[in-house]
Amino acid sequence: MTHPVVPQIIELASPLAEELNLELVDAVFQTNKNPPILRIDVRNPNTDTSLENCEQMSRILEEKLDLAEIVPGAYVLEISSPGISRTLTTEREFIAFKGFAVKISTFGPYKNHQQWHGRLQHRDETAVHINKKGKAIAIPRNLIAKVELDDE
Repeated sequence: MTHPVVPQIIELASPLAEELNLELVDAVFQTNKNPPILRIDVRNPNTDTSLENCEQMSRILEEKLDLAEIVPGAYVLEISSPGISRTLTTEREFIAFKGFAVKISTFGPYKNHQQWHGRLQHRDETAVHINKKGKAIAIPRNLIAKVELDDE
């Protein structure tokens, strides 16, 4: 269950993240810890989220939280990045992970397979293109349930 202060924290933290060209991804207040931990996940939409991004967010948010007195008592503020999502969805991700091993799941069998493994080549309007052991394969986008990075 979300802690009652989380929406207020998100409301306060989101514009601060935007000032630093970051996106606020998630906020969790773990009151079962002693002291409680307020974890804010941010990501840099333009590049990898750096330690410096997290430190800047921490400094600016800590000051505002103390002034707003939203969080009662002592707590630990953690700013982190959610890391790489395993599932590829955006055009940017398909470009960034070109050449990486991917696993493609289809809604139903396509050429007798419902799972495809290969190296990502590119995505266009009609298909996701992979290289499977030197063979180019185009899987129609309308059949694809999910494309994710594969730990081969």
